[in-house]
Amino acid sequence: MATVTGPWSDEELTDFLESTTVPIRLGCRRPDGDPWMLSLWYRYEDDTLQCATAADAAVVGYLEHDDVVSFEVSTNDPPYRGVRGNGTATVSPDEGKATLRALIHRYLGGTDSPLAERLLSPDRREVTITITPDRLHSWDYSSRM
Repeated sequence: MATVTGPWSDEELTDFLESTTVPIRLGCRRPDGDPWMLSLWYRYEDDTLQCATAADAAVVGYLEHDDVVSFEVSTNDPPYRGVRGNGTATVSPDEGKATLRALIHRYLGGTDSPLAERLLSPDRREVTITITPDRLHSWDYSSRM
């Protein structure tokens, strides 16, 4: 179970992660030790953050080399608020593109778009990145704004 800190209750934190549809900003390390950051669609499920990406994406190799990650999910418009944390990431095949399909529905509202069709192309191999948080910290600047 992750350590939870910040102004929000566990329920408020969960509600934010389940309802907010901005990309997660994921930080990791490349094999040469340099930091790397990328943005991915995510869903919060069973106390984990799940993302999908192409099986040949560079981040897959980075995470297989070093599974320690940091992350942030935050609003892009005032009042700024969000959740940040750290944990470990595992990479596994996205069988039947189940994670990707769920993310397409979450972010695009369905699979009827050129982007969804491209992502779901039969020749595109997908993986699921599952982030198991060690720490979650909520922050909220609503009262300042």
